[in-house]
Amino acid sequence: MSKDNLSVKSKKPWPTKKAMEQVYDLKLWGARASSFYSGEGSHHPEIVVPYVEAVTAFLSSFEEPLVVCDLGCGDFNIGSKLVPYAQRYTGVDIVAALIDHNKATFKNERLSFNCLDIATDILPEGDCALLRQVLQHLSNREIASVVDKLASFKYVILTEHLPEGDFTPNQDIISGQGTRLKKNSGVQLLMPPFSMKAVEERELSVTQPTDGKGRIVTTLYTMY
Repeated sequence: MSKDNLSVKSKKPWPTKKAMEQVYDLKLWGARASSFYSGEGSHHPEIVVPYVEAVTAFLSSFEEPLVVCDLGCGDFNIGSKLVPYAQRYTGVDIVAALIDHNKATFKNERLSFNCLDIATDILPEGDCALLRQVLQHLSNREIASVVDKLASFKYVILTEHLPEGDFTPNQDIISGQGTRLKKNSGVQLLMPPFSMKAVEERELSVTQPTDGKGRIVTTLYTMY
C-alpha cells in the first residue's frame, strides 16, 4: 500500500474518538483514584522513570528551552514531570472530558491543553513533538496523516511498544485500545508505508513492560 493510498481523502468518519472515550469510560486500561487512568505504561516506575530521565536529559541540553507538544498526553502523569524543562508545553488528547480534567488538575503558566484529533486537526506549533505509545493504537491511515504533520517540528520523540526479535513492521489495525503486538508487528515510521523523512535517528531508552511482552522503545528523530 503506497503512502498516497493512505492519505486523508475519504470523508468516512474515523472511529478513534469514540474508541478512546470508551477506554476511559469503561476503565479498559485500569482504574485508580482518578476517573482518568492511562494504564500501567504511564504509571509503573520501571517504565516511567527511564523515559522521564531520557527526555529530561534531551530537553535540558538546550540553552533556550524548546516549545513542546505532547500529542496524546493521556492522564498527564508523565507530561507533568517534563513541563519544567520546556519553554511552553501543550498537552493534546482526543478525549474532551480527559482534557477538561487535566486543565483542572495541572496548573502552570507555561502549560496549556487542547482537545484535538491529531490525525485530522491542525497541530499546535512547537519545536519538539512527543508521541508516547500513541501511534501504536492508530490505523495506518491515521498514522500517515500524523506523519505528514510531523515535518513541521524540528524534533520528534516517538515511543512504541515493539515485539522482541524479528517482526513485520506497520501491519494495519483498527484504531482502539489494542496494538499491533498480536500481529507480531510494531510501528516503524521510517519504513513503508509511512517512509518518514528524518536527518537523524537516535535511540533514547528501552524498557521492558510489566507484562514481560516485547519492549518499549523511545527514539529521537531530528527532522531538519
